Amino acid sequence: QRCADIEKVEVAGPGFCNVTFSQHFWRKTVCEVEAAGAAYGQSSVGQGRKTLVEYVSANPTGPLHVGHGRGAAVGDSLARLLRKAGFDVETEYYINDAGRQMRILGLSVWLRAKELAGRPVEWPEDYYRGSYIIDIAREMLAEDPSLPDMEDQAGQDRCYERAMNEILDGIKADLADFRVEHQHWFSEKTLVESGAVKAAFDALTEAGHTFDKDGAFWFATQALGDDKDRVLRKSDGSLTYFASDIAYHHNKFQRGYDWLIDIWGADHHGYVPRMRAAITAMGKPRESFDVVLIQLVNLLQGGKPVSMSTRAGTFETLADVVKEVGADAARFMFLSRKSDTSLDFDLELAKQRSLDNPVYYVQYAHARICAVLRRAEERGITLPAAATDELLAALDTPEDMALLRKMAGFEDMVATAAQALAVHHVSHYLMDLAGMLHSYFAKHQVLLADDTARTLSRLALLRAVSQVLRNGLDLLGVSAPEAM
Repeated sequence: QRCADIEKVEVAGPGFCNVTFSQHFWRKTVCEVEAAGAAYGQSSVGQGRKTLVEYVSANPTGPLHVGHGRGAAVGDSLARLLRKAGFDVETEYYINDAGRQMRILGLSVWLRAKELAGRPVEWPEDYYRGSYIIDIAREMLAEDPSLPDMEDQAGQDRCYERAMNEILDGIKADLADFRVEHQHWFSEKTLVESGAVKAAFDALTEAGHTFDKDGAFWFATQALGDDKDRVLRKSDGSLTYFASDIAYHHNKFQRGYDWLIDIWGADHHGYVPRMRAAITAMGKPRESFDVVLIQLVNLLQGGKPVSMSTRAGTFETLADVVKEVGADAARFMFLSRKSDTSLDFDLELAKQRSLDNPVYYVQYAHARICAVLRRAEERGITLPAAATDELLAALDTPEDMALLRKMAGFEDMVATAAQALAVHHVSHYLMDLAGMLHSYFAKHQVLLADDTARTLSRLALLRAVSQVLRNGLDLLGVSAPEAM
């Protein structure tokens, strides 16, 4: 019995055959896109697996820089992508508010406040020199001129609290402007206060992975794939960063997550085997923990490197870049290449309203379709809300079929990209689809005066393409304008 979806089946050597789908089969893609709408591309490949994506997590010691921006875009879009593929995803920012860097932050603001009040100051080598430190100190002095009269430790503690909260508020505002959300903000200080560090140490000890040596408490990571064993608690009783990280990930699993995904800077690549050893020691499978590495961003302006100094007029912060080029362009640029490869980000290119600009290229494809649909309406051409086989019958050119096949592959692309933790697949797909759309317009008329059936078929096709473009751009956190 002949199947309408199959055009032909041919033998292609011993044990193989080629199946060619009919044009009717590919036309049904338009109906599938229309029926699903914003949900098109959704799948159940993730089977509701409870996943935590932790990203950015920059020390609240200063504003986010461009590198943090790339990590923010990757983390946020990865969460969107995983949700589309059927994973149960939550997002988190780990606030490093308990370590040495935070003590230095408090000290830096305290010394600036004393200096501004005309008190003698001795500067340590590693204090924070940013202008934002001076601004915070000046604000605190304006509110309380007696601040420098406090005892040093009390003054430092007060400056630490104020500086951390003010900087963290700034980070939250910058991320909101960048359309990045975190459902949870997890404080490192709570790990110690809640006993989570001790709980993690006890779990490792019970599993036989710890030992005492030279007055310190060690984790036997070498037997688990690391290059050497690691200290968790030093002989002076202080904890290492690794100890806090183990406790944090142990806490994540205790909260019921099955898959932990961390977004780290590429300079932390050597830390991955160490952390994986800790996950293994907790009795968790290897596939329960993954790290996505973020390479450096080379900021350019007109092809020339931009100074990353703190002088006026440079673009050292994420907020600077978003203000200069907009969130859409910044996000698309950050997501245009594999995250563990370096990225050249040209500010001038990102602002161009030309097809050389990747984000403009894709957004213009969507706006172009919207413009055609508006013109059709102005001419009294009414496109039914739902396409039918009869309506789509005139889609028969190679270009029609190419667009249909590309749209039909959207769900598979989403599922593959999610499983590979590879957001750049989405931007590459959108560039390909936009390119095919622009070529289609170059070859075919849509609003044909003498062929209403073909006009309606093509309008229905383009309407479906616009929906797929919107869905893809949404995965990247980029808008789909209807006019440009």
